Amino acid sequence: MTEDQELEMDSRPLGLVLLTGLYLFFFIVTATSYGNPFPFLGRIYVGTAAKAIVFVDSLICLYLFLGIYKRQLLTWYCLIGYNLFEVVNTIINLNMITTAELERIIGEPIDKEALVVNNIASALAILLLTQYIYRHRSFFTNRRHYLF
Repeated sequence: MTEDQELEMDSRPLGLVLLTGLYLFFFIVTATSYGNPFPFLGRIYVGTAAKAIVFVDSLICLYLFLGIYKRQLLTWYCLIGYNLFEVVNTIINLNMITTAELERIIGEPIDKEALVVNNIASALAILLLTQYIYRHRSFFTNRRHYLF
């Protein structure tokens, strides 16, 4: 194998590098929300239940980060499933959690329109990210089932 071929195999596309960084960021954001109330499937969880959900979500984000870094094909499927679940969770939370309930838990007034706009914008961003991931399946060349 020539030096150019080795460099080509080792080099990562910029999109994959950015995707890896994004999911590292998602992991950090999720992990730092440990101990705070957590909206999940139309309910707001507090206390031990919220901590458990955040812990599991952090593990999933860590797995996705490592899987992208290792270019694992199984992670490609998991990314699409996780992102679609996040969009569905956002829509369910918007429809089932009232602003009064949010205001009671947070202790501050909430602008309903801003809440809806921000959540819809984040759901659209996740859908666009999922489309990018779907179109770039060729980046995920590691066919092994285990990360390590």
